[in-house]
This record gives sequence, structure tokens and C-alpha cells, in this order.
Amino acid sequence: MQSIRNIAIIAHVDHGKTTLVDKIIDQAKILDERKERTDLLLDNNDLERERGITILSKNVSVNYKDVKINVIDTPGHADFGGEVERVLKMADGVLLLVDAFEGPMPQTRFVLGKAIELGLTPIVVVNKVDKENCTPDLVHEKVFDLMFALEATEEQLDFTTIYGSAKNGWMSTDWQEPKEDIIDLLDAVIETIPEAPYREGSPQMQITSLDYSSFKGRIAIGRVYRGDLEKNKDYMLCKADGTTKKVRIKELHVFEGMGKAEADKVRSGDICAVTGIDDFEIGDTIADLEAPEALPRIEVDQPTMSMLFTINNSPFFGKEGKFVTSRHLRDRLFKEMEKNLALRVDETDTEDKFNVFGRGILHLSVLIETMRREGYELQVGRPQVILKDIDGVKCEPYETLSIDVPEDVASKAINLVTLRKGDLLVMEPKGDLQHLEFNIPSRGLIGLRNKILTATAGQAIINHRFSEYGPYKGEFSEDLKGAIVSSETGKATAYAIDRLQDRGNFFIDPNQEIYKGQVVGENSKDGDLAVNLIKGKKLTNVRASGSDDGVKIAPKIDFSLEECMEYIRVDEYLEVTPESLRMRKINFVK
Repeated sequence: MQSIRNIAIIAHVDHGKTTLVDKIIDQAKILDERKERTDLLLDNNDLERERGITILSKNVSVNYKDVKINVIDTPGHADFGGEVERVLKMADGVLLLVDAFEGPMPQTRFVLGKAIELGLTPIVVVNKVDKENCTPDLVHEKVFDLMFALEATEEQLDFTTIYGSAKNGWMSTDWQEPKEDIIDLLDAVIETIPEAPYREGSPQMQITSLDYSSFKGRIAIGRVYRGDLEKNKDYMLCKADGTTKKVRIKELHVFEGMGKAEADKVRSGDICAVTGIDDFEIGDTIADLEAPEALPRIEVDQPTMSMLFTINNSPFFGKEGKFVTSRHLRDRLFKEMEKNLALRVDETDTEDKFNVFGRGILHLSVLIETMRREGYELQVGRPQVILKDIDGVKCEPYETLSIDVPEDVASKAINLVTLRKGDLLVMEPKGDLQHLEFNIPSRGLIGLRNKILTATAGQAIINHRFSEYGPYKGEFSEDLKGAIVSSETGKATAYAIDRLQDRGNFFIDPNQEIYKGQVVGENSKDGDLAVNLIKGKKLTNVRASGSDDGVKIAPKIDFSLEECMEYIRVDEYLEVTPESLRMRKINFVK
């Protein structure tokens, strides 16, 4: 029986996880050398490639020295905590990847805490040691301190450390002695990560992840905990409410290289994909037909933020999208819930509005961006945090916010965070930057990133993660500017925009189609301002000198999807179509 190691790779966003997996794949010579090679093989979703982040966890398997190593790539962002948690259930050990300059970041702490709780064996990989000003030894100490703070056991604290540069394709036990390959890392995995045990007895497999195929339907992925699973055999599916249901496994696949290979039988300790089972949920157990035993269910962190999703009913409805009705929207949201664990959708009293609950703005924006690319048109309301009543006290979610910023502008960042009821916890130098840590209500983070980046001339590095629910801190005074709203429908003229430039900043270009009620700019004063941008210049047959000077228009402000979601007010919707993002007043009366 082949020896198996199951390892999950955990790291902060952009610390080189997916690049390292590429190098492991290259070392094991899995790919066909005749085919064209791309970087970041596992980030195969367009959104992941564009943003440079891992959103969905993926599995890869390599063979090294006759040992099968199942590598699980996990998301680094706390908003995808629903993914991380259950993925770690499949692993026996973790590769903790840390940047040699930045050290452990807030989100590394989030995932590492989960891994230590589950008792997994860690290997620390200090990556990017070729960076300028990096301090690998100091980072090693910081990781030790972090593990100690997370109450790791003595065995976990006695971890192996490997240094290297995934980008340059080398790993070594000493960072001052670069090697040619990553053999040191693979050897460390085989030596220190415990072998996946083979447990005798009746079969048990917990479904921890899922895939979807248009030919085969839903595919259950998980690790066989006990016994063996065989194809074309009947089993019992143990569900959340305690009921059981007889199911038959039509096909079994194990992970091999970048893909899957069919198998007739899968032993305990290996990770496999099962087809032929319908109506299952994450956390369900596939167990023995005669005496089914369910494994303890996976607890997934609850959502902390909600948004209203509704159909697009703007004057430009249906011009750009294929799927525009409430039935399309409803079906798509409920389909997303099948595979997106931390997401919840509640119906409202009208059939065209849905409350969607998620882990944060990034989590919800990835869903909106995916739908937009699939051809959906919809409108969303301002994100709201979810308040809870705990022991009779009104509570709200809090986050730990960390900001790395040049010393001369640190005071501006501190001022902006304290205005949003944030408490400064840590202030220490980190290289030539100042490292700040705050405890701040989640609602204080909405729209804060833009303000800090503006105040620090784009030099701030901002990260945050959910920490806990705490007592509600009361309202905070927001410096809200009014909106410039279009009072007519048609094409905006350069002449009209030019005449109104002193009133504020615009979000549109000349000749852009706009409609009545659309937010076209930000007023420099409080209060909304209705303007007519359709009006052209009255032409006469008299030419006066100086009156025909060309207009000089400042470039429009371009918002990303997340920035739009954070910018809209309570009385506004964000209209999302495959080609445009428009902000509009919900009830505009001129």
C-alpha cells in the first residue's frame, strides 16, 4: 500500500503559495513538456489570475520517492474562511508560507489558528529570501512567537523551517546557501508530516468540498476517514438533521497530477472525488449501509455582512445583460449556495429582492463579479454589518486592522481609524515603515481603505481579519459629501460638464449615456445636487472672440467594483451589468 502525505499550504495573500505549488509540480515532472506552460497553474479562474489571489481551494497530487503527496492550495484571505476551514480537515500537516520581509500577517494568523486547533503538524517555509532588506531569522522568531500565542503544543512548536525563493525555484535548510531545486522541501514533507493512517473498519468519508460538472452533476470531494470506498456499491448518506439516505457511488476519482484518475477503490487516508450522489451538503458523511456512523459536522464561521440583491429596474435595464429577471437572479443565488459555504441567501417579502449574507466585502464582490461576467444584470444595496443580540447586549462584529505606513504619514492613518471608533493596539517600527494594529468595528472599515490610501498617497499596506463580536460602539460621524445627480436622460455633453466642474468631481466622460437619477459625481458640499448634463451650447451665427475656447475637463474618477460597493449611500443602489457599473438614487424626485 502506497504511503500518503496530505498537506495544505497556508499563507497570506500574495506570499507565493500558488507559485510554490507550480514549482512542486515542475519538480515532480507532472506536466507534458510538449505543451505550452503558464504560470500560476492552480489559479485557473479568470478572477483569481487578475487579482492574484486564490479564491477556491484546489487539489494537486505528486509522487516523490514512491510517496503520494496530496497538496491542497488554500485561499489566504479571511473572507474565504469558509473554504479554508473545511480544507484543513483533509490534511495531516500544513506548509506555512511566510514572506521573508513582511513576516506573519493578520490573515496568516487566522488560518494558522485553525490548523493548530486541528492539531496539524506545521512546516514553516520562509519565502522570498532574495528580497531586499529581508530578515529571515527575525521572521522565524516571529512565527515561533505567533504559534506560542496561538497555544500550539510542544510538538507543533518544534517545527522544521525551510528557506528559499519559490519564484527562483529553490529551497534550502539554510537561507545563506541557495540550492538548485526544492528537494529539501519535499524531503522535509516526507520526514516530518505524519503518514495518513489507514484505519480499519466500516467506511466513513466526510464531504468537505464540492465540484460541479455539467455532465455528471455535483461531485463530492473529501478524505476517506476509515475503511475503503468502492465504486458501484451502496452506502448511507448521513445528513445534518440526523436522517440517512441510501446512495450509490457511480464513479470514484483520486487526484493525480493536475487532474483526476478513475479508481475502483479508495483507501482511508486518501482524498477522492465521488460522483453519483445527489442532494448532499458539505459536512455530510458517506457511511456503511448496514451500520452508518456520522462524523462530527464541520462548523463554518458565520457571515458578518449582508447586502440586498435585486433585479435591475433602471432606465437602461436589459441593454447589456442576458439574465435580467428575478427568476434568473434567484436560481443563480441558490445555485451559488450549493458550493459557497459561507454564503447565505434569505428571501424577502417581495420576490425580486434577496438578502445575501457573506464574510466581507471581498467575498460578496467576487460573487457579484462572477455573476456579471456570466451575463447577469442586477442591483445591490449598501453593505450592512450583521448585528446580534448576545445575552441582552446589542453586539457587532469587530476586526483586527493592520496598517504598514511610512512614519511621516502614520498620524493621518491613525486619525482616520480613530474617527471610525478604532482603538490603537500596537505601534512599532518595521524596517522603514511604521506597523499599526487596531481593533475596529467592521462597519468602520466600509469605505476606509480609499480614505487611508488617499491620505497616505497610496503608500499604506492595509489588511484586516474578523476577530469577534463585541458590544455595539454607537454611531460615528462620517464626513459624507453629497452626490451630483443627473436630472435628465441622454448623452452628457462636454460643455455641460465643463461648466459644472467647480461643483465637484465627476464619474462620467463626455458623450456617455446617462439617465435621470444616476449619480454622476461627488458634490464638493453636503447635500445632493441635481444637474442637467445633457444641455448643449446654444449656437448663434455671431462668433465672438474668446467664446470658442476648447473645454478642459478633468479626468473622471474610476471606481472598481469594491470601491463602488463601499461608496454608495443608504438611499442608493449600485447597478451592475456585464459592461458597466452605475450608481443611482433609489427614489429620485427632481
